[in-house]
Amino acid sequence: MLRHFIDTQDFSKQELLDMIELTRMIKAADKQGCTPKLLQDASLAMIFEEPSTRTRVSFEVAMTELGGHALYLKPGEIHLGVRESMYDTAKVLSRMCDAIFARTLKHATITELAQHAEVPVLNGLTDYNHPTQVVCDVTTMIEHMPAGKRLEDLNVTFIGDATNVLSSLMLVCTRMGMNFTHAAPQKYQAPAEWQAWAQENCRESGGSLTVTDNPLAAVREADFIYTDLWWWVGQENQIPERRAAFMPTYQVNKQLFEKAPPHCKFMHCLPASRGVEATDDVMDHPRSIIFDQSENRLHTEKGLLAYFVYPRLKLPSEQLKDYHKGRIEAFMEER
Repeated sequence: MLRHFIDTQDFSKQELLDMIELTRMIKAADKQGCTPKLLQDASLAMIFEEPSTRTRVSFEVAMTELGGHALYLKPGEIHLGVRESMYDTAKVLSRMCDAIFARTLKHATITELAQHAEVPVLNGLTDYNHPTQVVCDVTTMIEHMPAGKRLEDLNVTFIGDATNVLSSLMLVCTRMGMNFTHAAPQKYQAPAEWQAWAQENCRESGGSLTVTDNPLAAVREADFIYTDLWWWVGQENQIPERRAAFMPTYQVNKQLFEKAPPHCKFMHCLPASRGVEATDDVMDHPRSIIFDQSENRLHTEKGLLAYFVYPRLKLPSEQLKDYHKGRIEAFMEER
């Protein structure tokens, strides 16, 4: 059955845990130089509507190390919904590639692409969510879990704007049964619809959701403090207003970080505006795990690609490969 990776809400807790376990197994193999070539000769079309560092590098390297090939399709290089319909683009790429990755400015773009694609479509970020990032984040939390705690015991606090990362992190954490807190000025808190979805997750998983304008209370029992940029693409004209609303109360600085338990770790999906949403002394703190997160994007992309693409590959027998190789070689020799 064809499944896409557009939103973590499309998957059960166990399915997400399976993705994470596969990621960790592939990471362990990678650390010993034994990454299996699960996607030998497979191709991934990578569509980008905006620039990227971690997402582009992680998917391209992941596909290469799994034995496949990734094609970087930047804005202006393909006719995505402009000179060619989304339907036609999806159908053509499905005939030529084994999977499609897309980073799109609008969430509707990737959902339309997935609607018409005949191969798995993976979401690399939209204006609404960033599911690959948060699967990576939960993987990283598991690696840095406080001694004696289970996943369901974790307290995760996000301080800052209701970004696409906040959307995904809140939903995946509550899906997992974790305790999630969002601290922000009321104007920039998670919208009611997101909160309703998260509360439904909590009813099913046993997790909890708290939304507050008090960052001190939010970090008091935090195992992980997470923040993100205070503005996104298209919000540049709001920068002065947003700075005034968040600074300094919602900046993750040393004073706020010290209010958390002594084992608490700091997280940021990056890129960061250093000295804005978080200060250097927190980002470079011994309990900052931001670069562990970044590395885990690579391992997560490997896990997701293997999870969604490998089961669909048609793997020929050695006899069949030899048969076709012999036919073609004989034809060429005759000519």
